[in-house]
Amino acid sequence: MTLESTTSSNSFAPFLDKLADAASAAIMPHFRQGFEIDNKWEDGFDPVTIADKNGETAIRELINEFHPEHGILGEEHGPENLDAEHVWVLDPIDGTRAFITGLPTWGTLIGLKSAGTPRLGMMVQPYVGERYGGDCNTAWYRGPLGERTLKTRSCERLEDATIFTTTPAIFTSQERAAFDRIESMVQLSRYGTDCYAYCMVAAGHGDAVIESGLQAYDIVALVPIIEGAGGVVTTWTGGSPADGGQILASGDPRLHDLLLKELSMPA
Repeated sequence: MTLESTTSSNSFAPFLDKLADAASAAIMPHFRQGFEIDNKWEDGFDPVTIADKNGETAIRELINEFHPEHGILGEEHGPENLDAEHVWVLDPIDGTRAFITGLPTWGTLIGLKSAGTPRLGMMVQPYVGERYGGDCNTAWYRGPLGERTLKTRSCERLEDATIFTTTPAIFTSQERAAFDRIESMVQLSRYGTDCYAYCMVAAGHGDAVIESGLQAYDIVALVPIIEGAGGVVTTWTGGSPADGGQILASGDPRLHDLLLKELSMPA
């Protein structure tokens, strides 16, 4: 990552709000309304709705209009120009299961990778009117509670930690054993919050998120928010989270190190 590419990616921060506005306008007419639900899996349930598709289309149209030289990786409509210096990584509705059941814990994820590294991101929840953004150096909140800088909280002991995961069902048997061991050590665990969990860690309301099987579009937008608030995001082996996989996000680097050790222990 060069200084030039870092500075360049940060210059797109105002564009995030334009993309967020477009996605919200396309998605919100469908929330808590009747709509058809398609299933992307033959041997399971991975729902997708017209709101997912329309939301991503709205974002793509603006990117192609204002920055046609940029690449795009989206959950619903596939890749474009992934060799570009700047690649937008999109999940129009992270938490489609929450969306189809009327729960406002879903969010639109808009991330920007520059030279392959997540540099800028936003999570938008238009129903409650909240936006969480970050550029790896700072992170911010805008919503009903006003505007403020996000800062993770101190937590250096497992027994004091609050952890999140979407559901333990996402884990393999070996991963589940590691998660169960950690869950038995911490103060509190919470399920089912999807992208909101990461934002709560950035805001200092929780301490870590442990997940597996993520795609790039599930995590790229959230990395700059967590890091900008003072946290750490890696794979379970301490590698780059840019391509998804087994993801650990922590508000306190000391807690992150403890969790990495637990996740690397044999079942």
